[in-house]
Amino acid sequence: MRFLMRSLAGLTLLVLTLGLLGFAVGSIRQALALREAEATGGRTAEERVFAVSVDRLEPRTVAPVLTAYGDLQSARQLELRAATAGTLMEIAPGFRDGGRVAAGEVLYRIDPAEAETALALAESDLAAARAEEAEAGVGLDLARQEAAAADRQRDLRAQALARAQDLRNRGVNTAADLEAAELALATAEQAATGRRLAEAQAEARIERAGIATTRAGIARDEAARDLANTVERAPFDGLVADVSAVPGRLVSVNEQLGLLLDPAALEVAFRVSKAEFARLADASGELLPLAVTASLEVEGIELSVPGRIDRAGASVGAGQTGRLIYARLDEGPPGLLRPGDFLTVRVAEPDLEEVAVLPAAAVSPEGRILLLGPDRRLEEVAVRVLRRQGGEAIVADVPFGRDFVTARQPQLGPGVLVRPAGPEAAAGALPEAMVRLTPERRAGLIAAVEANGRMPQEAKARILAALEAEEVPQSMVDRLETRRSGG
Repeated sequence: MRFLMRSLAGLTLLVLTLGLLGFAVGSIRQALALREAEATGGRTAEERVFAVSVDRLEPRTVAPVLTAYGDLQSARQLELRAATAGTLMEIAPGFRDGGRVAAGEVLYRIDPAEAETALALAESDLAAARAEEAEAGVGLDLARQEAAAADRQRDLRAQALARAQDLRNRGVNTAADLEAAELALATAEQAATGRRLAEAQAEARIERAGIATTRAGIARDEAARDLANTVERAPFDGLVADVSAVPGRLVSVNEQLGLLLDPAALEVAFRVSKAEFARLADASGELLPLAVTASLEVEGIELSVPGRIDRAGASVGAGQTGRLIYARLDEGPPGLLRPGDFLTVRVAEPDLEEVAVLPAAAVSPEGRILLLGPDRRLEEVAVRVLRRQGGEAIVADVPFGRDFVTARQPQLGPGVLVRPAGPEAAAGALPEAMVRLTPERRAGLIAAVEANGRMPQEAKARILAALEAEEVPQSMVDRLETRRSGG
């Protein structure tokens, strides 16, 4: 029994010893293999290379486009108001919201009965005034004739008095005869004065009759206008809006019955900042007549109408900033735009020469870009940003002919080694660098790929085929060795 226990204990110790010895041998072999791999094909530390997209800085002449938003309105609109009171008798078929009317077309009629009566009375008053004026003219002629007769009678009485005085001086007649002649002359002079007064009154009467005739004529013309105003005609071709007229309705003077808009005279009012306004003006501050395009997007379809800047607003407006600009639009297809539409306005600014157009992602908020150096290391330079529009930036003061990074990334900066790619990258570096591998380095990479159990079989086969080639892409080698080293 004791012999059996000792045999089991010895057997256990032997198994443990052999296990520890096998573990030690495996650890030594793994260390030797790792050391051999590092000695034959690896680099313990290698600078990381980033792939970047580059493009060439080329000088261009660019017409920047200013984008703004505004409301469409009619430059020619007329409020249709009742010029006289009365009952609406007739309304044109097109006189309704959205209706189209032609110039000269009758829009509505107001009951003309009262206006016709007023015109008839005014014409009657005018005829009476003219008759009174004619009668006053006849009276003036008679008064002038009577005044002339009184003057002749006075002259005769004066001659009779002169004869009576001569006879008295010769002692032929008596003093009573002389007094009678003097009394007759005084009576004649009084009669002549009365006739002159009657003549003056006749002249005043004819003046009053003329004034009354003029007033009656004015009243007649006003009544005729009131009668004509019972019919409203369209002064121009247009569209009708805000209609409140119905047949049989009683309207008052100056009551608005609708609004007439000219669809061919459209303009868009849009607001820009002061800096943008300065770019649209000349050296004297006058607004340039620049071309504009007003667009309305309807279900993914953009409807555009060209135009030109016309004027600027007279005032800023309460609670507003910047400047209000009006652009007159060309006549587009009928029914394309309507007053009140909210439009996107694009203004073609004056040309900018010797500038570069870069992707907005290539320029930092501080106005700096990354350039590709001759040794594939990045350089950072400052540029002058003139415009940012959409996904592009227009810059000046750039080194034309150099390659720049089209999209900045957090890991990119001055001095970083990169691998350029792009249409202009061939001038500075190969799009894809190739290297020749030693047999030991190639075997180590192949072993690493075959030992990777997480890699898909298609990718593994593709990489193994590439590693068998005479030249292998540098990016693939860098990526595999980074994974092997645990980077």
